[in-house]
Amino acid sequence: MEAPVEWLLAGEPFVEYRTRRDLLDQSETEDAVRAARTAMLADPRVVGLIAGLSEWPGAVIASHRSAGQPFHRLNFLADLGLTVADEGVETIANAVVARQSDEGLFQLPLDIPLQYGGPGKNTWAWALCDAPLLVYALAKMGMTEDPRVVRAVDFLGALVRANGWPCVVSKELGKFRGPGRKDDPCPFATLAMLKALSQFEHLREGPEARTGVEALLVLWEASRTQHPYMFFMGTDFRKLKAPLVWYDLLHVLDVLSQFPFAASDRRMGDMVGTLRAKADTDGRFAPESVWQAWSGWEFGQKKAPSRWVTFLAWRVLRRVGGE
Repeated sequence: MEAPVEWLLAGEPFVEYRTRRDLLDQSETEDAVRAARTAMLADPRVVGLIAGLSEWPGAVIASHRSAGQPFHRLNFLADLGLTVADEGVETIANAVVARQSDEGLFQLPLDIPLQYGGPGKNTWAWALCDAPLLVYALAKMGMTEDPRVVRAVDFLGALVRANGWPCVVSKELGKFRGPGRKDDPCPFATLAMLKALSQFEHLREGPEARTGVEALLVLWEASRTQHPYMFFMGTDFRKLKAPLVWYDLLHVLDVLSQFPFAASDRRMGDMVGTLRAKADTDGRFAPESVWQAWSGWEFGQKKAPSRWVTFLAWRVLRRVGGE
């Protein structure tokens, strides 16, 4: 099975751009790459995302899983390849780093009810299911050497335990903790942390990254019996879905595949096999679940193969040597 490259290149500019960059290894200076990127930046939906995020941070967060959350939209722009050099992006980045906590993490307005141990009012705070994703977006957008971002990732990395990252929130959120045992790792916090670490070359092979990767692989192998913080790796987890927002097969593989030492692991191979089996005879992948907040994009439907989902799947296969 081979990647349907010509089909991908015939897609929307954002698919063409990332295909040329990540599957064909074409340089930013090549005419076709520059043309695709220019067209992507002119896409009304991309322009709309930037405009919407210029009001950062936007609405108070009630559910981190909500795919329309501003920090998920910011991550998608980073995944497309936008940087602080693109019009409007630096303004958003400046607004993100303007709210840095005493610990060095970037805060969002959160609303955790009293019955869950929170303050019961809008509060500027952070949690391990949002703070690493802000670091990821800023780093991917070109701020890996910014001292504010470096301070944040260093603090986050130090929170690791022997079995991954736990559910941790800032002091402003009181006694809030997710629905799990305090000694368990939080699967999504661990995924988010690995996503952040993946953007720093000197951290990609470090002990924190190795601990996090092992934690997720252990959970995959024990998916029938271990469900910390009610994060399952069952039927819904295995459905292909974009963009990469929550705890699911494609998101986990996209993150794990950025750590070269994971590629040869037997459990990683098993997970990749699950992904590969979902391709049709032409090597294309269809969404099996959708986020309603992204219904206006070509991956926001389940009736036909999606070029973006197909690109994401083949990028994983290429990284682990399975192309």
